[in-house]
Amino acid sequence: MSSRDGLSYRQKMLQANKEAKATLVALVLCIVVWAIGGFGLAGLDIEVFGTPVWIIGGTIGTWVFSIAAAVFLAKRVFADFDLDEEEEARHE
Repeated sequence: MSSRDGLSYRQKMLQANKEAKATLVALVLCIVVWAIGGFGLAGLDIEVFGTPVWIIGGTIGTWVFSIAAAVFLAKRVFADFDLDEEEEARHE
């Protein structure tokens, strides 16, 4: 049975799995960026406006990376489709 957006239920579930896996990869990458930005920069004796660079790297760096990852996921991985089969049946 095809829905009005052209995807079968199986295709929708495969897409949802793809999105979940990509989100998990993004999470792991965020953790890596946080570790590198925080712990990796901890050995440097550099300060920006009196704040150690590891604090900036571990917080703002991770925040910027997570926004970039979310934008990438939204534009390249996620797909907009309706999972509600009852709603689709009423429109056909």
